[in-house]
Amino acid sequence: MKKVIHTSGKRKTAIARGTVKEGKGRVRINKSPIELYSPELARMKLEEPLILAGDIVDNLDFNVKVFGGGVMGQAEAARMVIAKGLVQWTQDLDLKEKYIQYDRTMLVGDPRRSEPKKYGGPGARARKQKSYR
Repeated sequence: MKKVIHTSGKRKTAIARGTVKEGKGRVRINKSPIELYSPELARMKLEEPLILAGDIVDNLDFNVKVFGGGVMGQAEAARMVIAKGLVQWTQDLDLKEKYIQYDRTMLVGDPRRSEPKKYGGPGARARKQKSYR
């Protein structure tokens, strides 16, 4: 039986789900190879966990599906999937420590979400101005 690991990552309103399995070192985001992912900055974010992991990546395939949110939110959610998947696959505490030292958001999500709007004003906290003159 082949070993397959399913992971998920979230960033703001972007949600990424992916699988890690034995292969030839292919990384696909929404069915397209990571080399074609644009913009450049988002692609660099996605490559960080792969570069930090080193040679382990060469015989693993990553398939990630991302939806919701914006470009950078999606990139960071997908990056979390890749990093979590690698840590689970290798069961390596040193790799986990390396990721946490480099950037904790690779493994741990940011719990902040936007606050819901309330009545009596245009936003979550802003209120209609009062004037007494």
